[in-house]
Amino acid sequence: MFTSVDDVSARLAETGYLASPAVATTVFLADRLGKPLLVEGPAGVGKTELAKAVAAVAGARLIRLQCYEGVDESRALYEWNHAKQLLRISAGRDESWDETRTDIFGEEFLLPRPLLTAIRGDDPKVLLIDETDKADVEVEGLLLEVLGDFQVTVPELGTVTATRRPFVVLTSNATRELSEALRRRCLFLHIGFPDAELERRIVRLRVPGIETALAESVVRVVGALRAMDLRKVPSVAETIDWARTLLALGAGTLDETVVRDSLGVVLKHQDDIQKAAAKLNLDAL
Repeated sequence: MFTSVDDVSARLAETGYLASPAVATTVFLADRLGKPLLVEGPAGVGKTELAKAVAAVAGARLIRLQCYEGVDESRALYEWNHAKQLLRISAGRDESWDETRTDIFGEEFLLPRPLLTAIRGDDPKVLLIDETDKADVEVEGLLLEVLGDFQVTVPELGTVTATRRPFVVLTSNATRELSEALRRRCLFLHIGFPDAELERRIVRLRVPGIETALAESVVRVVGALRAMDLRKVPSVAETIDWARTLLALGAGTLDETVVRDSLGVVLKHQDDIQKAAAKLNLDAL
């Protein structure tokens, strides 16, 4: 998909995703080596958006497996359309079981889920396995099998092998330690909070019409909030939301009144808002 690291940076920027050199380099290597990319970091720093941006620049179909506690093989890989199978069995009462069984376990009755969908067909795809750390350990074993050989065995139909491997992105908020076996199969990328200069560029790109001075003020205040001992420090997503809020309010500058009235956009816990209101000194920023 990409010819160089600079090509990654330039093409991602066209979609509105400003990648640091580390991000651009790792994406280039994942593409060139054909390895899954494991992206860790706090919520809201652009892990999921990275997969979406790669899909956009590659003209690929984005297939997303949203992980959660209790997700199982039927939700991740495939399942059978049992209602349709029962109708077929009822319609063929005069047939032998062998005839019916051969029919109801055919392609027409198969419901492919994200993992199977991603390895079938020749069209370009980006497989996003989002919040992998929220899935149970058993799902990791399934991922090891699929991502190891990019093939899936459906007992009734045989083995499905990818003729064109998808670009795979796994994201994690590090709420649970992923297995070493899964990590070994991936290239690793940690996305943290961007430096002030990159975050200013992100804000100005994602919030058209914002004045440079206001964007700089927002980034400075968010940086000060991140330095506090808060339950949930603001991420890049909150920075963008706050900048959009200030623009909607018609605020040209950040003063105490504006900050106090809009802190709920950037902080999500009342004790964090109270702590920030007490400690934040705008004159010192």
